[in-house]
Amino acid sequence: MAAPMRKDEARVAATEARLAALDLPKGGFTAHARANALARLREMGLPGRRDEYWKFTDPAVLNATEAAKAALFDPKESQLFGGVDCVKLVFVDGVFDAEVSDDPVLAGVEIARLAEAGASDIHWAQELYGALEAKGQSPVVRPFAALNTAAATDGVLIRATAQAAKPVHLVYRHESEASDAILHHCVKIEPGAELTLLETGPAAARFNKVMEVDVAAGGRFHHVRAQGRDHERRAITHIFARVAEEASFKSFTLTVNGQMTRNECVIEIAGDDAIAHVAGAALGDGSYGRFHHDDTIFVTHDAERCESRQVFKKVLKNGAVGVFQGKILVKPGAQKTDGYQISQSLLLDEDSQFLAKPELEIYADDVKCSHGSTTGAIDETALFYLRSRGVGKQDATALLVLSFLADAIAEIEDETLAAEIVERLEAWLQRRKK
Repeated sequence: MAAPMRKDEARVAATEARLAALDLPKGGFTAHARANALARLREMGLPGRRDEYWKFTDPAVLNATEAAKAALFDPKESQLFGGVDCVKLVFVDGVFDAEVSDDPVLAGVEIARLAEAGASDIHWAQELYGALEAKGQSPVVRPFAALNTAAATDGVLIRATAQAAKPVHLVYRHESEASDAILHHCVKIEPGAELTLLETGPAAARFNKVMEVDVAAGGRFHHVRAQGRDHERRAITHIFARVAEEASFKSFTLTVNGQMTRNECVIEIAGDDAIAHVAGAALGDGSYGRFHHDDTIFVTHDAERCESRQVFKKVLKNGAVGVFQGKILVKPGAQKTDGYQISQSLLLDEDSQFLAKPELEIYADDVKCSHGSTTGAIDETALFYLRSRGVGKQDATALLVLSFLADAIAEIEDETLAAEIVERLEAWLQRRKK
C-alpha cells in the first residue's frame, strides 16, 4: 500500500495535473512572461482551503483538471448595455467571434487580439503582459492569476492614446456546457487619455480571467461589468491595476447567480493625487442552486494625497454565501492618504451567511483611513412604514434592497450605465418575489 502524500506533495501533484491538461501557448512576445508565470505557479502551487486567503472559499472546482459541466441558461432578456453606443467585441466560450463583433477601429483606440498579436516578437503590450500580475503576487500569492498568464489563449490588447470615441463592450457568451475559458486582457491608458470598458456575460462553464490595467498620468479608466446569470457557472477573475499621478481608476461589478465566483482586485496607487475606486453589488438566491460569491481586494497606497474607496454590498437568501476580504496598505511616505472601505451584507433569511475580513496596514502618520463591515436583516421599522403606506411586503422589501445597494451603484460615474444596472436589479428582485 502506497504511503499517503504529504501536503506539499499533494499541492505539487495537483498543480502538475492542472498544467498537464492545458495546451500552453509558445513563442511570441509573451514567451518570457509566460515562462516566468509558469515558474511562479510551480513554486507557489495551486491553493487549498488551509491557505489564509482561501479559508472562506473552496478552490477545488478551480483546481480540477476539467471544468464541471454547467447547464446553458437563457435569461430571455435584452443585452445589457444594448442601448449604449459602443463597440462590441464578442467571445464565445473564450474564443473571439469576429462575425458577430463590431469593427474595433470604431472605438478610436488601438485594439488587437492576444491570439493574433501574441505570435509577433514585438508589441507595445510586451512591457505590460504579466508585469502587473507578477508584481501583484506579493505580499499575497495569487496562483490562478499566474496560471492565467502562463496559459491564456485569447484576450484583447487595448491602448488608448486620447479619449476613446466609444466605450468598448466585451461580451462573453457561454454555448458549451463543458467550456473552460482562460482570457487575458491588457489595457494601457496613455497620459491624459480616457476609456470606458464594459463587460457582460457568463463566458464559460469555468472562467479564468486576468485584466492588467496601466493608467498613466492624468488618464481615466472607467470599468463596469455584469457577470452572467448562468446558475451553474464558476469563475475566478483578477484585475491588476497601476494608477499614476493625477490618474483615475474606477471599477464596478454586478454579480447575480453562479455557483462560485471569486473576484480579485489588486490596485497599486503609484502616483501623487491619484484616485482608485472599486465597488460591487452581489445578489444571491440559493433556491436556484449553490451561490458562493467572494470579493478579495488589495489596495496599496504608495504616493501622497491619494484616495481609494472600496464599497461592496451583498444581498443573500436561501443559503447563499458571501465573502469579502479587503485590505488597504499605506506605505511609508504615502502621506495625506484617504482610504475608505465598507463591506455590508443584507441577509433576507437565517440560512444565508456573510464572512468578512477587513484589514488596514498603515506605515504613514498623516492619513485618514477607515473600514467597516456589517451584517443585518431588513429594517423592520422601514418595512412597516412602507407597508403602512399601502406597499405590499415583497415590493417594500425590493425597495429596501435597492436602497441598500445604492451606495455601491453610486460609484458608477455614467448615469446611463448606472440606470441600466438598476433596471436589471429591479428585474431580478421581481422574479424572486416568492
